[in-house]
Amino acid sequence: MPQSKSANISACSTCNLAELCLPVGLSAQEMQRLDELNMQKHSFSRGDYLYRSGDRFRALFAINRGAFKTRILHEDGREQVTGFQMAGEIIGLDAISTDRHDGEAVALESSVVCELPFQKLETLSRDIPSLQRHLHKIMSREIVRDQGIMLLLGSMRSEERVAAFLLTLSQRYAMRGLSPTQFQLCMSRQDIGSYLGLKLETVSRAFSHFQDEGIIAVKTRSIEIIDLALLQASINSSC
Repeated sequence: MPQSKSANISACSTCNLAELCLPVGLSAQEMQRLDELNMQKHSFSRGDYLYRSGDRFRALFAINRGAFKTRILHEDGREQVTGFQMAGEIIGLDAISTDRHDGEAVALESSVVCELPFQKLETLSRDIPSLQRHLHKIMSREIVRDQGIMLLLGSMRSEERVAAFLLTLSQRYAMRGLSPTQFQLCMSRQDIGSYLGLKLETVSRAFSHFQDEGIIAVKTRSIEIIDLALLQASINSSC
């Protein structure tokens, strides 16, 4: 794992994000078995790689703190952002079928991840049915998210794509007990454009329009959603 640094190790049973990345209701004995996996924590600085395209698959990664973007690099050097992942989410699922990562994951800010050795996790999940079901749910959630992006790119105008993106971020922050209306964008406008299939200028114009309409307030990367209902309405009014 290049560019990472070892971080202090804490057990899953004492992690305040456990309810986001682990199944609910594990018994004390099951949690102890999970702790015995001896999962390592690694810290990353902004711009560090968690994994690169072609790297051998050996583990899934649960984000303990910070955020990452996943991307694919085209042969001509163009970058396509495929997702943004935040604390409590698991990444690395792309390599399960081929044993190689097709894309790469890059830290968007100072971050810490828990490395989950996949072979050990897979073996343990056979003994703990709720853990196996949870892994399947995570995979299913990724499929649904991919389908949502296809819907964004195929049927929404540029401003609707940006509105949907902000609403999704709002929901994800709310799930973590954070403010759904005031948050920092850890990704650049360029990254957002790549993710939504839009040019940088188009993303910036959409932010400016929403601010002019009194729907959001923008200060550099700080976002305040002033009117969630109006932001949602900008999607519902799609032609």
